[in-house]
Amino acid sequence: MNVTTSQVNGISVVRVSEARLTYPLLTNFVNTVTGLIAGGDKRILINLETVSYVDSATIGCLMDLYRQAAAAGGALKLAGVQKRVETMLTMTGAHNFLEVHADQASAVASFGA
Repeated sequence: MNVTTSQVNGISVVRVSEARLTYPLLTNFVNTVTGLIAGGDKRILINLETVSYVDSATIGCLMDLYRQAAAAGGALKLAGVQKRVETMLTMTGAHNFLEVHADQASAVASFGA
């Protein structure tokens, strides 16, 4: 799975470069994000702009990562969510918890200074 991390204005950005983020690919993604949380990163942005499909396991995983970040005193947000993925977030109610931004720039700005 193609997952990269970078820092933008003190925010850890996790970029998923896969068209489909599904159960068989989640291990590397989860390990990357939980590693950031365990390492003390408080502001995490997951950039999903290349992801056009997620399954229910991925939705559950995103919710769990959100809870882990919040429990550690941090925040986890999503950027670049395509329409089909946004529909899945809405259908499952995950959009009530996960903050979604149109693009990485607006998501980074939402964290404030």
